[in-house]
Amino acid sequence: MLGRTRIALAVAREPTLARIQLAFLFFNMAEHATWVAILVYAYDVGGAAVAGIVATVQLIPSGLFAPFAALAADRYRRELVLLGGYVAFALALGATALALYADAPFVPTIAVAAVAATVLVIIRPTQAAILPAVTHTPEELTAANAVSGLAENVGVLVGPLVGGFLLIGSEPGAVFATFAAITAICAGLVLALPVQDVTAATDERTAAALARELVGGFSTLARSRRVLVLVVLLASMFVVVGALDILVVAVAIDLLHSGSSWAGFLYAAMGFGGILGALASVALIGRRRLTPALATSSAVLGAPLAGLAIAPTTISAPLLMGASGAGRSVASVAGRTLLQRVAPDAVLARIFGVLEGFSMFALAIGSIGSAAVIETVGIPGALVATGVFVPAVLAAVWIELRAIDRDAPEPDPEALELLLGSPIFAPLSAPTMERVLAGLVRLQVPAGGAIIREGETGDRFYLLAEGEVDVSIGGRIVNHEAAPGSFGEIALLRDVPRTATVTAATAVRLLALDRGPFLEAVTGHPQSHLHAEAVAEARLAGGGRTEPPA
Repeated sequence: MLGRTRIALAVAREPTLARIQLAFLFFNMAEHATWVAILVYAYDVGGAAVAGIVATVQLIPSGLFAPFAALAADRYRRELVLLGGYVAFALALGATALALYADAPFVPTIAVAAVAATVLVIIRPTQAAILPAVTHTPEELTAANAVSGLAENVGVLVGPLVGGFLLIGSEPGAVFATFAAITAICAGLVLALPVQDVTAATDERTAAALARELVGGFSTLARSRRVLVLVVLLASMFVVVGALDILVVAVAIDLLHSGSSWAGFLYAAMGFGGILGALASVALIGRRRLTPALATSSAVLGAPLAGLAIAPTTISAPLLMGASGAGRSVASVAGRTLLQRVAPDAVLARIFGVLEGFSMFALAIGSIGSAAVIETVGIPGALVATGVFVPAVLAAVWIELRAIDRDAPEPDPEALELLLGSPIFAPLSAPTMERVLAGLVRLQVPAGGAIIREGETGDRFYLLAEGEVDVSIGGRIVNHEAAPGSFGEIALLRDVPRTATVTAATAVRLLALDRGPFLEAVTGHPQSHLHAEAVAEARLAGGGRTEPPA
């Protein structure tokens, strides 16, 4: 556990990640504080029914926009898309504050707030797509997601808490104005991030090509059952979150009779529980299997709500809301890490855009559904119905979910060290690195054995883990190399026959990667491809047509 904590702390201290995560913290504060404020505004106007309608009006445009807006983060530099998202969100929050301060009519005010709710969906998919690009191992990626989960839940705690205090002595407009300024700080934090360009730019500009790119996330879901299951389960949690958006206000005002400020306090309790869950999710770092944690925490998300229906007091309500927040936090870290592992990097932002869109619709379903259930069976009945929802979805997808990482191999420290020491593989994102690790095959060759022969077709790339090799051209030895090293990339990158013979000078241990996985990993990442070409050029320039280990 201490080792996992050290990894998480190291990730949190890395300058680029620290800036990204701090901005994400402020963003989550702004998102949740202003969401509570607009629902309190709507609840004051017309009760639970109007609040549910307003939530739906906010969420439907977001759900429609998110899957397609995320294309920008797959097509263009992700750090610039993130910056643009923060700037747009800050401006939209400021416009909503002006509408509220000016006592604008209800419908135009809600319309302006809906713009803010729509532009924010650019940020979370881009954040999810950037993290794999700035981490290099599965452990680092899980740690980065744990830190993001912590930032998100601190935001859920602090944002509504600040919003609750602002609502005591002021109006919802003050909440929007305050967090418009805070979101502007987010834009400053992500300005000029030193993030490598890992987007797959395309020269196609036809309408058909653009249409294919726009639906790339949906196409991946149609092809990959595993991606679909994870997206459905993660989105189903937002049905509960959407229901709680209305239930928190209803519990505070009508069940506990504690006033509108308690809506912010109960929401903050969920954030505090989420912080505890995010801290607990550090235990996931380095784990081969994440689905057990995902399943358990998904169930914990809903279970405390039934308890709140039985014992609704000002003491039990924050505690049970906190427990639900903890379950959501762990489930989010586990689920998002799994999704980053199994989804192709080229469409990763669009996959998370689809998830964001589905989540917005799920929030709307939860909000309007809980309002209807409250009107039908009351607040306690709505709490029970909300609590059993995610366990029901979990049971429906359990067989598929369990298979996602059931056969995942244990991480190989030696192989990972060799890959990280190679200029070709070191730039790869954590999910790509994990796929490369899974494709490596261990080989042993006795002294004198030929590993590759000049003139043969190149079918593998080799990492030299132990021993020494001789490199020869035309029967003449031109180089002698010892571990650690690598060779075999020229024939694969240039699609030419082997340019040299490599023979084991001593008994050697090798890790081999087949042509397909090698080219998929290396050519799919601009920095990795650049380093591979540089290594190939250096070999050819340094030894005629040699292909020695690096």
